[in-house]
Amino acid sequence: MKTQRAPLILALLAALIFSTIPAWGASKEIIQLQTQVQALQDQMSRMQQAFDERMGVMKNLVEQDTDTVNKVATAVANLQASLEKQQADSGGRVEQVSGQIQALNDTMDELKVRLSKLSKQLEDMQAAQQNLSAQQAQAPPAQAPPPDVLYNNALRDYNGGKNDIASQEFGDFIKFYPNTDLAGNSYFYLAELQFKQGNYQQAVQNYDQVLQNFPSGNKAAAAQLKKGMALVQLGQKDEGIRELRHVVQRYPRTNEALQAKEALRKLGVASTASKPSAGRPQ
Repeated sequence: MKTQRAPLILALLAALIFSTIPAWGASKEIIQLQTQVQALQDQMSRMQQAFDERMGVMKNLVEQDTDTVNKVATAVANLQASLEKQQADSGGRVEQVSGQIQALNDTMDELKVRLSKLSKQLEDMQAAQQNLSAQQAQAPPAQAPPPDVLYNNALRDYNGGKNDIASQEFGDFIKFYPNTDLAGNSYFYLAELQFKQGNYQQAVQNYDQVLQNFPSGNKAAAAQLKKGMALVQLGQKDEGIRELRHVVQRYPRTNEALQAKEALRKLGVASTASKPSAGRPQ
């Protein structure tokens, strides 16, 4: 404010001096004084201009600093809010994880209790099984049914298509009554069941049991016929043809012989082996 009043005071002083001296009486000193006043006014104007410029610069700097301070304050406030939020979230997560761990511990305790119960039940079952095995070992062996009853039951189940039961019953008959005539029939029907299932190798073995142990039984012709067919199925064509021809030779007037001839015809061979020509070495 003082700097702004100085030019005004100098101007008033100059006007007062000029008004008290007549124009015709101006002297050299007055002119010099006026020159000095004018120089002083110019210097004051330059100082005022410099002052104004500096004040403008400082004002601009102050405004920039204020804006920077406001931005920093805002950033600090945002950072603090973010930290507070993270702390709150972390606290919530810690509580959530703690709750989950507690739930897992409870589940583990429950599983331990169940496992203990299952172990006790398993021990009881093992003890019961051991007692049952001991009782069965002490019990007398089961008595086999009479041969005619066992064979008729097996034959009934065979005709009824109960192959698994019939196979078990024929096997039992052979086990309990191996030297009876019906044992040969049981071997034959076992072989028939195996033939139907495509187990030709096992069927051949049971047909052989009939032919070797019961050659005069009523199933001998049928056993040799089916043995030949089973051998053909196994890819042993020559052996199969030989068995089929034996059926024709040994049982010429039987139904099995007719079936053997038909099988040989389908194989494209004669029912009997051709005799070697005269003069050829035998």
